[in-house]
Amino acid sequence: MQLNIINNQLQIEFTWKEQLLAVRFQKLWLIPLAHIKQATVGKPQSSWKELRAPGSFIPGIIKAGTYYTDRGKEFWYVNRDTNYLIIELEDESYQRIILTIENNTYWQQQLT
Repeated sequence: MQLNIINNQLQIEFTWKEQLLAVRFQKLWLIPLAHIKQATVGKPQSSWKELRAPGSFIPGIIKAGTYYTDRGKEFWYVNRDTNYLIIELEDESYQRIILTIENNTYWQQQLT
């Protein structure tokens, strides 16, 4: 997964494997920077009450796809790494995007 900022938009580019695991049919996801309320790097909250639709989940290995939670609709793509980046959104169909990426603190600074 690659993140870039282009023309005041966050661009998230998924590999073919990431698209398959997350059941995401678009390779590029563009989010206006004005729609990003906050970016944090702490461990995200997760519970058994989440509904995955569609996506993949192997405990301790991967959590990927769309999840409906008591916080709203969220997109997850996390693996065993602890380099979490949580992006809170407004005026988007998702309330949050939760990723594990290298340089998560760099991206937190870029998005806040």
